[in-house]
Amino acid sequence: MPFEELASSDIAEEAGVAPRAAGYTIVLPPAWRKIPVRDGTDKAIRGIVDEVFAELPKNIPRDRMTPYRIELGRQLADAARKARRNGGTELYLPVQLQRGTLITASFVVSEGPVDAAEGPADVDPAQVAELLAARSEGGRPVTVDGAIGARTERTAPPDESSGAIHGSRHVDYVLSVPGEASRWLVIAFSALSAGDPDDEFAKLLVELFDAIIATFRWTRG
Repeated sequence: MPFEELASSDIAEEAGVAPRAAGYTIVLPPAWRKIPVRDGTDKAIRGIVDEVFAELPKNIPRDRMTPYRIELGRQLADAARKARRNGGTELYLPVQLQRGTLITASFVVSEGPVDAAEGPADVDPAQVAELLAARSEGGRPVTVDGAIGARTERTAPPDESSGAIHGSRHVDYVLSVPGEASRWLVIAFSALSAGDPDDEFAKLLVELFDAIIATFRWTRG
């Protein structure tokens, strides 16, 4: 699948100390969009809804489209609220409708310390990455644009609180922020399955996410 959209984000500064990595850029597949979940969320959602419905045939009656517009806005707002509750700063997800709903895959970016990195300020990121990778069967250390980190993957049972009836597949990349040993960027992907989180469709979505991460680049301030 060709990648065509470039998304970017800034990493917050701490107490006047500018990190060596000021942010990141990432290339998104067609029909994937970024929603900031701290500021500008509502504006971003309105823009996505307008974009999606501008591409529909003009002969569809407005009264038929209105419920779908409302539902899409609701789904996006719910996803953004969940990402915010989990400490996220950006949410990325596909915005093409299938039977009036979104493809149930997304990833959230957050930034801060990780518990495995607690300790001396000069802790070795490579050691932290090893510890993080060891927590997950199949977890492994990775290097993304020169940053040491870990990739973990797991499946989870249905989340009854959200009404899900199928399990989900999760992949996390935890990357050390260049020049800041105690700061980490977490990129957390999840995809609801159509029945089995080990099915081929779930695995294809994971492959797509890994391909997106391959485009990740740090920006320097």
